[in-house]
Amino acid sequence: MISKEQVAHVAELARLQFSDEELQQFTGQLDEILNMVDQLSEVDTEGVPVTTQSVLLENVMRADEATMVTPRAELMKNVPTEKDGLIQVPAIIDKEDD
Repeated sequence: MISKEQVAHVAELARLQFSDEELQQFTGQLDEILNMVDQLSEVDTEGVPVTTQSVLLENVMRADEATMVTPRAELMKNVPTEKDGLIQVPAIIDKEDD
C-alpha cells in the first residue's frame, strides 16, 4: 500500500502542489493502480507469445520511386500569363515611391 507521505514526496519531486484532499484522493487512486499491477503480475504468461501489435498492419505508403516528370512546356500551357519561363501573377504589394 502506498502512503500519503510517499505521494507527497513524489509530488514534491515533480514540483507539484496538492491540497490534503487531493493528496488523499491521489493516494487512493495510486493504491488502486498498484493493486491492479500486482494482480497482473500474478497471471501466468508462460508460453504466451509476445504481442507488439494486435492488428496486422502493412506499410500503406506508396514506394518512393523517381518517375518521369511532366515537361515544363506542357505545364505552362495551363498558365494564363508567363514571363521568362515563370508564372506571372498580379502584384499584391505596390512599391511606394520614396
